Amino acid sequence: MPEEAKVSKKKKIVAAVVLVAIAVALIVGIVLTDPLYTSPESISEVMEDAVLHEDNKVSLFGFPVNPSVISGIAVTIAILLFAVIVRVFALPRFKDIPGKFQLFIETVVGLFDGLAKKNSPHRNGFLGAYIFAAGVYIFVGTMFELVGIPVETTSGISVTLPAPLADINGAIALGFLSYFVILSGGVVGAGLRGVGRTLKDFSLPISMSFRLFGALLSGMLVTELVYYYLALSFVLPVIVGVLFTVLHALIQTYVLVMLTSMFYGEVSEPYVKKDKKHKSAEKHGRLHNKRPVVQEV
Repeated sequence: MPEEAKVSKKKKIVAAVVLVAIAVALIVGIVLTDPLYTSPESISEVMEDAVLHEDNKVSLFGFPVNPSVISGIAVTIAILLFAVIVRVFALPRFKDIPGKFQLFIETVVGLFDGLAKKNSPHRNGFLGAYIFAAGVYIFVGTMFELVGIPVETTSGISVTLPAPLADINGAIALGFLSYFVILSGGVVGAGLRGVGRTLKDFSLPISMSFRLFGALLSGMLVTELVYYYLALSFVLPVIVGVLFTVLHALIQTYVLVMLTSMFYGEVSEPYVKKDKKHKSAEKHGRLHNKRPVVQEV
């Protein structure tokens, strides 16, 4: 057997032994530490508080607030700070032949701008800016959950900051904000007709809000369930947390941005008033088409 083959076989054996040793160590750790683990809250209380946020509140300038409020403030400050840094230091250095960072920024901005122009060809300047801001906030806010910043609640329990939209209030606020943006597009683009087009879809902000809240909450509840039981809290939370968070960040960003741009383009389409001659011509054409065709023998 050649020397290279022997070395490769030895490496495979060593890797297999290391993996088996790690698995055995995890099993031993689970068995030894599971009886020692006690939680001050039951699993039902943990799930209920993840939805309602009634007990585990944090102090903000002396006022008890939901942890998602702190998350929303932190995400907003981070996005604004990044935008200022890009505008002051990076944007003046952009070149005709883009580098990697410039190409990334232009690709992201072009993606949202193209989506706005495609779904709302008549009026898309403000729409592109809004869906870009909303999409970035949803994506960064959802990914913020992976940072795992711990905070102490007013009751003395340590919790990690959740995604801002995992709170029903944040999801409702973003849903209604998107609805008002759609309404403004209808007013500017088509006047009172645009208002009528928007108001007929009165359930749109509710569906947007609960779609965001339900999707993000489901991922958070699964993660909380995995972390609650110590036997499941080895290795598995990394896979579950990252998988659910990344998928929800991408899917919910795309869904809200697409819905907002489509409805905005629909209600902002200008109304074209047809004159009497055009209506008469259309009516004459319809009557002409309805006449029976007589075939010559």
